[in-house]
Amino acid sequence: MWLYKFGKAICTAYYKFLYKVEVMGANHFPKEGSVLLVSNHISNNDPPLLGITCPREISFMAKEELFKVPVLKSILYRIRAFPVKRGMSDRTALKTGLALLKEGQVLGLFPEGTRSRTGELGTGLAGAGFFALRSNAQVVPCAIIGSYKPFSKIKVIYGEPIDFESMRLGKISAQEATDIMMEKIRELIEKNSK
Repeated sequence: MWLYKFGKAICTAYYKFLYKVEVMGANHFPKEGSVLLVSNHISNNDPPLLGITCPREISFMAKEELFKVPVLKSILYRIRAFPVKRGMSDRTALKTGLALLKEGQVLGLFPEGTRSRTGELGTGLAGAGFFALRSNAQVVPCAIIGSYKPFSKIKVIYGEPIDFESMRLGKISAQEATDIMMEKIRELIEKNSK
């Protein structure tokens, strides 16, 4: 998608001028096949920051309200975003996400469901676990560390893929699967916050 590549180039120039962006662990990211990318969520800047640091194009869920703005709606679809109704089970969004993973694409999620007002890692919602258990995607945890203050350092750390194969066979719940992801994200934050 030309618009995604164009947007990535613009955002790369902007974010690398405004912040000291440090990327770690990108070599862990699978070069092919479906990937569920799960990250903490501290700012509205998180999706574009992941977009410029991830080795592959990402499709993100975005709150439905954004798609009600005509011009923005057109742009969002062209940069691989799709709508999700917050606060309820959105079957259409779940089907769209699973279809993307079935096609071997990268689906980006923020399991907390909303931005953390304090910067502290919150509780993950079961939706992320649903995607992990209902697909064969490799699950990559990611941590974003920083304040987004101009010219400050922002770290993006990609962890090693979590092995969900045995957990899929073990019939764990979607919430338990999400909890495992959140713990991996927590470990990345604690290890790299110094």
